Amino acid sequence: MKDNRKTLVLIGHGMVGHRFCEKLDEYGLLNTYKVVTFCEEPRAAYDRVGLTSYFAHRDAQKLMLARMEWYQEKGIELHVGDRATKIDRDQKRVLSSKGEEIPYDKIVLATGSYPFVPPIKGIKKRGVFVYRTIEDLEHIINYGKKSKRACVIGGGLLGLEAAKAAHDLDLETHVVEFAPRLLPRQIDDAGSKILVQKIEALGVQVHLSTATEEVLGEGQVEGMRFSSGEELDLDMVIVSTGIRPRDELAQECGLKVGERGGVIVDDRLQTSDPAIYAIGEVALHREMVYGLVAPGYEMAEIVAKNLVGEDQRFKQADLSTKLKLMGVDVASFGDIDQTEGIQSMSIDDPFEGIYKKLIFSEDGTQLVGGMLVGDASDYIRLSSLAKSDNPLPMTPSELIGLGGETSGGGILDLSAEAQICSCNNVTKGALCDYLKENDCNSVSELKCGTNAGTGCGGCMPAVTDLFKAHLEESGKEVVTHLCEHFHYSRQELFALIKVNELKTFESVMKECGQGYGCEICKPTIASILASLWNENILDHATLQDTNDRFLANIQRGGLYSVVPRVPAGEITPKQLIVLGEVAEKYDLYTKITGGQRVDLFGAQVHQLPDIWEELIDAGFESGHAYGKAVRTVKSCVGTTWCRFGVQDSVGFAIRIEKRYRGIRAPHKLKSAVSGCIRECAEAQCKDFGLVATENGYNLYVCGNGGAKPRHADLFATDLSEDLAIQYIDRFLMYYIITADKLTRTSVWLENLEGGLQHLKEVVIEDKLGIGEELEIRMQSLVDTYKCEWTEVVNDPQRRKQFNQFVNSEENEYGIELIDQRGQKRPADWPKSFVPIETVGSFSPEQVFEDWVQVGRVSDFPVDGGATIKHGEVQIAVFNFASRGEWFASQNMCPHKRAFVLSSGIIGTEGEIPKVACPLHKRTFNLTSGECTSDQEMSKIKTFPVEIRENEVWVLLPPVGVLEPELKTKDHCIKSSCAPKDSPPLLPV
Repeated sequence: MKDNRKTLVLIGHGMVGHRFCEKLDEYGLLNTYKVVTFCEEPRAAYDRVGLTSYFAHRDAQKLMLARMEWYQEKGIELHVGDRATKIDRDQKRVLSSKGEEIPYDKIVLATGSYPFVPPIKGIKKRGVFVYRTIEDLEHIINYGKKSKRACVIGGGLLGLEAAKAAHDLDLETHVVEFAPRLLPRQIDDAGSKILVQKIEALGVQVHLSTATEEVLGEGQVEGMRFSSGEELDLDMVIVSTGIRPRDELAQECGLKVGERGGVIVDDRLQTSDPAIYAIGEVALHREMVYGLVAPGYEMAEIVAKNLVGEDQRFKQADLSTKLKLMGVDVASFGDIDQTEGIQSMSIDDPFEGIYKKLIFSEDGTQLVGGMLVGDASDYIRLSSLAKSDNPLPMTPSELIGLGGETSGGGILDLSAEAQICSCNNVTKGALCDYLKENDCNSVSELKCGTNAGTGCGGCMPAVTDLFKAHLEESGKEVVTHLCEHFHYSRQELFALIKVNELKTFESVMKECGQGYGCEICKPTIASILASLWNENILDHATLQDTNDRFLANIQRGGLYSVVPRVPAGEITPKQLIVLGEVAEKYDLYTKITGGQRVDLFGAQVHQLPDIWEELIDAGFESGHAYGKAVRTVKSCVGTTWCRFGVQDSVGFAIRIEKRYRGIRAPHKLKSAVSGCIRECAEAQCKDFGLVATENGYNLYVCGNGGAKPRHADLFATDLSEDLAIQYIDRFLMYYIITADKLTRTSVWLENLEGGLQHLKEVVIEDKLGIGEELEIRMQSLVDTYKCEWTEVVNDPQRRKQFNQFVNSEENEYGIELIDQRGQKRPADWPKSFVPIETVGSFSPEQVFEDWVQVGRVSDFPVDGGATIKHGEVQIAVFNFASRGEWFASQNMCPHKRAFVLSSGIIGTEGEIPKVACPLHKRTFNLTSGECTSDQEMSKIKTFPVEIRENEVWVLLPPVGVLEPELKTKDHCIKSSCAPKDSPPLLPV
């Protein structure tokens, strides 16, 4: 069919270009216009505001603003990696670098800008980079691998982002700024002083009022010379000295451009050719080029509305901004450059690292603008007041926080016109309207429905507060129950268990819960009991995930790893020899961990006590790699060996690790101590970390690596060892008491009301008056510490819990091991689960079943499972004592064919008894065998159980019938690509 739509060519496809496409779709213009867009970069639009996060995840897909399928679904013709090279206004066509010729009715220029590189001598040497695209970042990452020192030229917003990137690459980082302050367009000298103080505390060196004269080196960067004559040794230079509009296409086709660049547009954002519009950083509106994304988004919306037929005008854009630069909150709003008819007030607190300046009208009734450094939590309220024409509801002193209590209120006190999300111009009224008109049940739904929080994310706390307030207003409850068995949050349960001195799961259930528990509440209660009373966790063995139940990390195929503690990574040659001897004796795969320890993989559960007996004799103790507990405290060698060290980081790290070893928490805890600002121990990505200074240690908190890395926040500076220990005691205990289950410290801090400032008030200032109690509780845990493996090794009854089978002394592997690089490792997982039905099945009606005696009641743990051997088949038998019932099933989980179900946690879902596979938490109905968490998963075989005079009997088919279906050796994980000479299975 003939396409009668007009053709609109969008040249440039960055964030603003993509927003324009979204607005075309929103306003129904994709029915009017065929949209063709040229994207010069090798990928479609991505989040340039969040560019620095690329250094953490190195995944460009995580930055993409839309899937490629989205453009196809909308009918947008997207030319990726193809640059528009010419606009032929006479023929009304656009030509591209790949030979495309597209006739047009309208053009929208969204070509953005390019980094300005000043004409400094030597600036074109190898090792000089700009900071603009993902490709730029990839070049910086690759070059940074062979570099030690980097300098960023430019101390503006993007320059500080680049400095953070260099710092995160473990480079000694310098920032050079020609102006006398950082962020010269956003803050004043006093604000800059606080910002410099915080940035230099991270180890980044700042050079203000400094001009770069030459980049030194023979062919590549070796240093930099300033106009003062001072030189700096360097390996890399990143230039961030501003932007210039990409207006070359406009110039070549005769459009009017400004003297200093930029395509001149009117208030309708039309160029000197009415058929051509310009938006974003390429547009010059009233002598102004806007380098922020929010004005670009506003321009995109205005052009889309004008194409519909409206008469929308672009006025002077709001340049308010709120960012976190190198972990420091910085914000500016309103008119901060106004000098006449104004009065200003400021708070400059160098001790807390906070600067606040508010600019008022001369009579103090209007807020004109302001700037915030160190604490920008009040940004939304203040920026809304600055935009309002209404008189201030309080005095300037009250607003800034002087002369009595502030009376600003929270988000509910803001007007409907108050802008909550500046990136996407989403007002409080728009959010409230969406909540009223839609059955919105989560913050994620609100975010997707309004676009609030999809830019820089700085408004998410306010969006979340508004969502919660709406739920309360509408009578809906924000449910924080732990699970169906406990109608309390973890924090509430912690308080109840502490106050009532409850010490068993049964007493907690009787006092606070209902039913029989499940795989969610049982480990949570066990963790709380350990955090409060510090009794041996094996006293609550069946409450634990299999890692804690067997004091080892379960690995593929149901084998376990052994990780002895090596405090601060310091180990003697004799201990290393013992580790090697143990690994050889038990044929264990050996690897150095990221936490400066040695990991021994491939132990069978029955071998664990014997292995640990040898390790304990050599002076080792449990490393708690299996627990939600304090894991490791990494260290560099500090003053022990390093020529740059300023403190004994090894000694302090050992002291910290031995103090907090084994302490249970809502999630795992990692720490590190670095002996100088070079930060070789990576302390700033840990739950708590210390970096040595000449005067002591800087303490960082709530960082983590992993899937969602987070840089730790600077908490306190120049601490003595004893004061650092006191702060860490309080910090950890407050986290243990208040965090939700399975919540890392980073997420806990982000959700903590008042954030970092509140945490400082609790820990440093003891604002809640609980500092002493937190210290006493921590000291109690320290004083009652016992090595869990030592207690097992010395207790014959506890050792029995590690037997593989209740009814047999035999042992067998449930997984094939293959040779790789001189060691044995498990065969690969099957590509998908194998339904038992396809293996061959028996019909109960045709097979004579018989009752088999498999052990005594005392052989099976209360409210837990154990394995019995029936011929060459493994059967899991469960003693659900709290329900007065017994169950049996195959021991093999069909998901990955691992023989592990007997060590899973049993519980109920409603009235249905279930077991959770310890590997991937799939749950199975112990009566029907159906998978209750995955409908596509194959059922498991279940078998009746009877108790006869304290003996346990299971109704089972004959061995000859059952073995073809469930025989361990036939159905363990095997490799389809294993070497021919590799053993099919290790001998029993």
